[in-house]
Amino acid sequence: MIEAAAASTVSAARPDGCVLSVGSLHAWYGESHVLYGIDFDVRQGEVVSLLGRNGAGKTTTLRSLMGMMARTSGSVMFRGKDIGGRAPEAIARQGMAICPEERGIFASLSVQENLLLPPVLRPGGMDLDEINGLFPFLKSRLSSQGTKLSGGEQQMLAIARILRTGADVILLDEPTEGLAPVIVEQIGALILRLKARGYTTILVEQNIRFASSVSDRHLVMENGRIVSELRGDEAPGDAALTKYLSV
Repeated sequence: MIEAAAASTVSAARPDGCVLSVGSLHAWYGESHVLYGIDFDVRQGEVVSLLGRNGAGKTTTLRSLMGMMARTSGSVMFRGKDIGGRAPEAIARQGMAICPEERGIFASLSVQENLLLPPVLRPGGMDLDEINGLFPFLKSRLSSQGTKLSGGEQQMLAIARILRTGADVILLDEPTEGLAPVIVEQIGALILRLKARGYTTILVEQNIRFASSVSDRHLVMENGRIVSELRGDEAPGDAALTKYLSV
């Protein structure tokens, strides 16, 4: 029942199914030019991974989509509207959210306070019963401080917090970094459950096998450019990856 109810709240994409279209996206840190004309589309309900070595531009791409870069150029169309140059909070109100690598859990706040901290920005956000169904550990840890959570529990809490806001396009930056294999498996199962409910995920990952287990497509990045696009099931032994990654 929860699955069906939540799926109906995901916002519709364009008639062609494209929810996000990025064209000739450039980005700079100060005077340093770090993205060089990124082009890609993402359809509603897809899981798309950005793969590449450290410094390839993956996290910068997520930050650019979310309006977190001071200087960008190009086009970012979200549900047919150009959101390039808009503030992160305005983009969040349109239904996109980022879960950064550092997770952003407030150590001095309880799990419940962390969970309830962001406002509900648009219709369709999960209520606490739905969140408890997806994240069973939260119900028994609501009074625990953020510092008492394991790395995996913090990652789950960070994702749960996003789902409350009403976002249905989720940007995940290295969600499995430093986590035990059993937790990595749980995060993979969560991503697939969200996909089944119609959520769209763009994933930055170093763990290629994990990315291949959840992704529909991979965009391989090198030196601020997309150099290859692969199906999700062809990544682990593909020659394009051995060229651009340490696998």
